[in-house]
Amino acid sequence: MNAVKNSILIVGGGIGGLAAALACASKGAKPRVIERAAVFSEVGAGIQMGPNVTRTLYALGLEKKLQEVVFAPQQLQARDTESGKFLGVLRLGQRSLENYGAPYFSVHRADLHQVLLQKLVSDGDVDLSLNCEIDLIRDDVDQVTVNGRGLPEGFFDSIDTEALVGADGLWSATRQYVVAKTSPRVTGLVAYRAMLSMQNLPEKLRTQDVTVWMGPRVHAVLYPVRQGESLNLVFVVKGQPPESLEAWDHQAHQKDLELAMGPVHSDLKEILAAVPEWRLWPLCDRPPVQGPFEMAKGRIALLGDAAHPMRPFLAQGAGMAIEDAAELATSWARTDLEVAKRWHLYANARWARNAKVQARSIRNGQIFHMQGPLRWGRDLALKLLGESLMDVPWLYAEP
Repeated sequence: MNAVKNSILIVGGGIGGLAAALACASKGAKPRVIERAAVFSEVGAGIQMGPNVTRTLYALGLEKKLQEVVFAPQQLQARDTESGKFLGVLRLGQRSLENYGAPYFSVHRADLHQVLLQKLVSDGDVDLSLNCEIDLIRDDVDQVTVNGRGLPEGFFDSIDTEALVGADGLWSATRQYVVAKTSPRVTGLVAYRAMLSMQNLPEKLRTQDVTVWMGPRVHAVLYPVRQGESLNLVFVVKGQPPESLEAWDHQAHQKDLELAMGPVHSDLKEILAAVPEWRLWPLCDRPPVQGPFEMAKGRIALLGDAAHPMRPFLAQGAGMAIEDAAELATSWARTDLEVAKRWHLYANARWARNAKVQARSIRNGQIFHMQGPLRWGRDLALKLLGESLMDVPWLYAEP
């Protein structure tokens, strides 16, 4: 069977995959999303969306719906985990609009995912299929053939498509068809995640801001989601990952977290006491992207964690996937080019920025966990330079 004209098969129905489907459909493509899970959903914690991300989502026509689920923090503040001392502040809110032309939001992953999914369903331009497993991908001269199980009705055991996008996350099944198969690297860090109602906190600890707590043994990020009704918490410490890395969402125990992070300020202790349940997330990544060849080959392209998984210390994992999606669609619109050249155009436009964000994320993690004289120097720099040091114009002003 010959591939349908302008057809793109997107493997993975997470935030990146749905954003890619929405963006490509807006450029005249006929995307089909296949997802191995039984339902389209997102588990996990919150997401911070800098102006680079919200600008991209607004361009996809999501501004109104996003306003119904996001929260707009007014500032990002850094504090010391042991003393509680305020180290620096970056104004967000109006400053983000004035400097970068778009707002800074926090949002629950599931809420953002639903906004994307509802837009796709209401537009009706994208086929969505669940319970699909990929067995084999063949990139032929004029099409890509995908063999699998549970494929949509009418396709039996294979789908032919003009192009394929791997948006299937850290443990991508499509990545091996672009670059040599290797496992993600284990960072030696684990993240404890939790969500609690703001009403369950003492009034003095209810916050309208993003707070980054930095200490030698723990780094914690707390911010409101769901229009300020809930508080998202992520605590990163050194630790051994669970045996099953691919099953990344594990139940966790607060005592293990307390042992790993050592003494902390009373404000953090009070917040920890209010948490009903913890989930454990082993942090894995890959080295920064080395070139466009790691993001596309022939008629197959990769985006998001399938191409460039990163540590969460710049809060841009989902953001880079969304940026990828927009660039993918821009490249697809180059109908004067063959598919392989369009995907090379996409990869060439994205790889260096993704690599820079990956590298900066690693560096930020090292800064957050500094000890001794380096820690004193960091704190002094934050005190003296504050906002200019915490801001990232090279990131927020683009794409």
